[in-house]
Amino acid sequence: MQKPKLRIALFSGLYAPFLTGVSVAVHQRVHWLLKQGHEVLLVHPQINEQFPKNVGKRPMAGLDELTPFPNFSSYAFPTQPLIFYKSLPQPLNYRHWSDSQLLADFQPDIIVVEEAAQMRGLYSALLQGYGRPVGVEYAKFTQTPIISVFHTDIVAYIKYYFGDIFFSLVRPLVPLLVKQFSEEYDLNVFSSREQLAKYQKLKCQRSEYLPYQGIDCEKFHPRNITHNPIPNDDRPTLLFVGRVTAEKNVTQLIDMYPLIAAKIPDVHLVIVGSGPLDEEIRRRAQKFVSGITVWGESHGTELLGWFARADIFVNPSVTENFCTTTNEALASGTPVVAALAPSTSEQVFPGRNGFLAEPNNPKDFAQKVIAILENPELKAAMSEEARPSILGYDWSACMERFESRLFELVQSSNKQEATPV
Repeated sequence: MQKPKLRIALFSGLYAPFLTGVSVAVHQRVHWLLKQGHEVLLVHPQINEQFPKNVGKRPMAGLDELTPFPNFSSYAFPTQPLIFYKSLPQPLNYRHWSDSQLLADFQPDIIVVEEAAQMRGLYSALLQGYGRPVGVEYAKFTQTPIISVFHTDIVAYIKYYFGDIFFSLVRPLVPLLVKQFSEEYDLNVFSSREQLAKYQKLKCQRSEYLPYQGIDCEKFHPRNITHNPIPNDDRPTLLFVGRVTAEKNVTQLIDMYPLIAAKIPDVHLVIVGSGPLDEEIRRRAQKFVSGITVWGESHGTELLGWFARADIFVNPSVTENFCTTTNEALASGTPVVAALAPSTSEQVFPGRNGFLAEPNNPKDFAQKVIAILENPELKAAMSEEARPSILGYDWSACMERFESRLFELVQSSNKQEATPV
């Protein structure tokens, strides 16, 4: 039986060339939906001259890969740089553009809002933002189903960027804000069961687990060792890939390095990525100039080579929601040592494909890394188990589940419309 084709309006607070896991995930999702024959309107942030020049020059998959599809259309909403992170966008207020008008012109069967909290959500009163829940006005007027896709632990981000004192003041308001925000959508989906449980305790409404966060397991593969960026370097390599920001706990990589080097003198830590803490990380890494490489951004086959080349992927962040780079490392056959946090226990199985370390504890993190590097048999067994442990999250499997949920919501909406009053 041939599947019906949907008209899907998909809003995203992040997209290429803005470099985040959300940007990559949104692109993959839209590409997959287009290949299934669905008609997709992608509403994404505009890149303009206010952003650093290097942002627009990134060699990322984006609109060029989507525009050949006749069933694709897009709109770039006006933006300005995020206050605390000039390389990321925030939408201008709804007075500058109309989501309702876009939707009225497109007339979707369903509306998907990815990273809705960034486009309005919990910190819109503190930072510049759209000013109202994206897509909701049109959805309510037309009875069109609308869902919110949670990528970011926005509550944890508020704590990191505004500090403990401020967070302690607003903490009592958080459940109220989460409840108010989530009530606007027919469904709020989380890719991590632990993250879902956390937000349900914070009064998140109409929420459920949906493993939508996939990776391309054919692209990320152990065979990419042929693209090894340092082919003549035999040192055991620890790899971090991600944004160099406070919420990623990147500074803890520098804290743990000398603890590891005391036991594994030739260990090599490679930090791949960029962000607001670039200068601090480079300054602190100078103390270990022969052992820490701050690589900067990496793309294409070079990045694939890093994932396959690494002996251990290290992820000290405690704010992830089913971290994409952790999955990419595992698919590449690389064991992971990650901080215990919502979602990491669903990705890393201690003793099988890596270890989980106590959050914000560089000493415990270092001990877990040392335990793998000092035991070649354990490392080999973890490398063998890494890829099979993540194959269930290939994009095709994740998107089939996502697509099925969209069908259910549209069918349910149609039934309600057909029910006589």
